[in-house]
Amino acid sequence: MSEAMSALKVYNSLSREKEVFEPVTPGYVGMYVCGPTVSGESHLGHARPYVTFDVLYRYLTHLGYKVRYVRNITDAGHFEEEGRQAEDKISSKAVLEKLEPMELVQKYTNLFHWAMLQFNNIPPSIEPTATGHIVEQIEMIKKLIAEGYAYEKNGSVYFDVKKYAANYDYGKLSGRKIEDLLENTRELEGQGEKNNQADFALWKAAPPQHIMRWQSPWGEGFPGWHIECSAMATKYLGKEFDIHGGGMDLQFPHHESEIAQSTICNNTAPVKYWMHNNMITINGRKMGKSYNNVIKLTELFSGDHPLLTQAFHPMVVRFFILQSQYRSTLDFSNEALHASEKGLKRLWEAYENLIRLQSRSNELAADAGDKELDQKVSKLVDEFDEFMNDDINTAKVLANMFELAPVINGIKDKVVNITALSINTFNKLQAQLKVYLEDIFGLKGVSAADNEKLKDVMQVLIDIRREARSRKDFVTSDSIRNQLARIGITLKDEKDGTVNWNVE
Repeated sequence: MSEAMSALKVYNSLSREKEVFEPVTPGYVGMYVCGPTVSGESHLGHARPYVTFDVLYRYLTHLGYKVRYVRNITDAGHFEEEGRQAEDKISSKAVLEKLEPMELVQKYTNLFHWAMLQFNNIPPSIEPTATGHIVEQIEMIKKLIAEGYAYEKNGSVYFDVKKYAANYDYGKLSGRKIEDLLENTRELEGQGEKNNQADFALWKAAPPQHIMRWQSPWGEGFPGWHIECSAMATKYLGKEFDIHGGGMDLQFPHHESEIAQSTICNNTAPVKYWMHNNMITINGRKMGKSYNNVIKLTELFSGDHPLLTQAFHPMVVRFFILQSQYRSTLDFSNEALHASEKGLKRLWEAYENLIRLQSRSNELAADAGDKELDQKVSKLVDEFDEFMNDDINTAKVLANMFELAPVINGIKDKVVNITALSINTFNKLQAQLKVYLEDIFGLKGVSAADNEKLKDVMQVLIDIRREARSRKDFVTSDSIRNQLARIGITLKDEKDGTVNWNVE
């Protein structure tokens, strides 16, 4: 193991401490991250874990590890048991949108992949689906029953939390106490058949009207949410793997349940390091449908949302996310996004200036003309690795970059002599900025001119279409709308005569 590998520390949610990262198999990393439930469009809150763990994936690869990154697609089940009647999100949404369930799944899976591409996220090594692993889930449930930790009632199967807690520490990850869970869980419809209110469903019997259903030893039904991740993680990463990631909101009940299921089936705790990103709030308030403050990613990129003052480029959103350490709360506001837009522009201009200065590198010498400045620059660059090895602190790395930007711009404007730096420091600065900005942080330059040009082009097309409609030339009008739709731009005619457009 190299020195860089041995220096990495990550915060383990299970131990609540920063720990030196030592993978199960030296040189290899198995990482599982909970993916989307594709019953609807991803929103701003979903962006944080996928950007966070993309950067971790990139950094582990940079350190020299061979990483198998598994991120699932939940395309079946995921019924809620806390606070509402058991519900299959996919099946329910398919009825609402008048689509076949797998048609709905494909629609939102495509949209999710498109959003990940806009963020410049690297695709995972494996992206398994819940519907593609029904057999594995059923086999795991059969084993849980055989071991005495699950039971069947009326065609549904539940995990016996009380029995598990008698032998294992249920609640260790989330900090929940089993006594509180047994006493305080609300009496909900459909829970009367459980032995205890804290028990969770592994398999649900499908009522006659239920669309998505599979044959099982207990009758036709569909899988629970928690069992799918245990089954797929075990299949692709083994009985014990290195990192399991996700948002803090998944610690309970999802990840707590995963630990319980996998521990019984595999006779070992499944994960060495549990890593959780914190939430994104909006103007200090948690994002949620009940607060009417959920911003879909397409709305974020187009600006078509009442809480937004403009459209924000995906790279600006990515930069905004990386400006906070992943375990800290991140508060969204238009002001914060505007500041990130300016910050990314300033930093990228400095980076491009540094690239252009390569043509003047022949002026550099082994000795620095300004030793104090040279040492300062060298230290700021060396700290990139130090901060990333301290639980992936992207915020501190970016803070150092902002300190370096005036030096770079000073050399470009000839306010600072390029010979102030030694050739070693200059080369290190150029190499590390490239590695961190592009390879590890996955950022790209954003041209404001491109956004303005798109707006101008769209306005020209809208004007041409409006003129065609006024002449009752609906062939031209419809042709413009249909051709834009084919490339992912939808037009919406408002009652007051205005036309809004949205990039999908």
